[in-house]
Amino acid sequence: MKLALVTETYPPEVNGVAMTLQRLVRGLAAGGHTVTVVRPRLKGALPRDPADPVGLSHVLVPSLPLPFYRELRLGLPLYFRLKKLWRAQRPDVVHIATEGGLGGAALYAARRLGLPISSSFHTNFQQYTQQYMFRAMHDIALGYLRGFHNRAACTLVPTDQARAELEAQGFQRVGVLSRGVDGRLFDPARRSEELRRSWGVAPDEPVFLHVGRLAVEKNIDLAVKAFLRVQAIEPRAHFVLVGDGPARGGLEKRYPQFHFAGMRRGEDLAAHYASGDAFLFPSTTETFGNVVTEAMASGLAVLCYDYAAGRQHIRNGHNGVLVPFGDAEAYAVAAETLVRRRAEWPALRAAARTTAESITWERIFESFESTLERVRAGSPLVR
Repeated sequence: MKLALVTETYPPEVNGVAMTLQRLVRGLAAGGHTVTVVRPRLKGALPRDPADPVGLSHVLVPSLPLPFYRELRLGLPLYFRLKKLWRAQRPDVVHIATEGGLGGAALYAARRLGLPISSSFHTNFQQYTQQYMFRAMHDIALGYLRGFHNRAACTLVPTDQARAELEAQGFQRVGVLSRGVDGRLFDPARRSEELRRSWGVAPDEPVFLHVGRLAVEKNIDLAVKAFLRVQAIEPRAHFVLVGDGPARGGLEKRYPQFHFAGMRRGEDLAAHYASGDAFLFPSTTETFGNVVTEAMASGLAVLCYDYAAGRQHIRNGHNGVLVPFGDAEAYAVAAETLVRRRAEWPALRAAARTTAESITWERIFESFESTLERVRAGSPLVR
């Protein structure tokens, strides 16, 4: 199969969508398919990553930053360039992963050329509009996204819950493509006492960890509130925040007692996960939340809301802790309960690791390949 995948986020950007897409295209290329990734040109990005398998290539296009979120960039709507590219090198399927200017140009170019199109829904942009100054734009954003995805043969989401929600909002032909986790990279064996000492942590002191963008849409203020409630019960507890974002500067000024580790990647990131004990993730805007399964694979006691990856993989009290969606007070109380029940952490953490070992990327590659073959053949999406 010749696949063109269009996305406005991709490594070296660090986020769950970017890392997921890189995993998918590398898996398909390693399986013998030819994959071309069309993506924005980013500072520090290589035209080709030496780790890419044969059969994977990249087309880099100009980009502009989002006006209200300059850390993120959108590819320019290069309709004529894409049309010329795909006339010369006609793909069997065009998969559009993001809905910005580049994604929109790809949709119309592919339709004009009569190419089969699939899409995926990764980020709740229509919810993000409510987090900033654009609350009135929620319905407009939702209408745009619905119209965009309904022009594709299918739209893939990572959970059954996300499929049900999109279908209730008028999205058609929605299928589920879950996400895997690299259990060899994210492993409790990577725990580092040296790293914990660098955080000022004694061997018997608990570390609460948060990994992700430090931004309002990740509900970072609730993670802080929950930890402060924990610290009132266990003054020796530490809070380590891994990641960067627009909220970091303000948090560092207000909470100098926290450890801000910044952006981490690869084995360094895996060591940070494994060197924690409990994981706080109160985000309410995820379509999945890769960090939840990465924390589980690293053997942490995970506390998150009952939706997305948490609902898909956590059994409350067995391999993690779930809280009713959006209930901030219940989340803070659950954090207090978690620290009071430290004796149960070893069993909770071991069960989290066992669950993560069954979530393999190989199964995800096979599912994605099967869906693309059906799109190419014009077959109905299988529920």
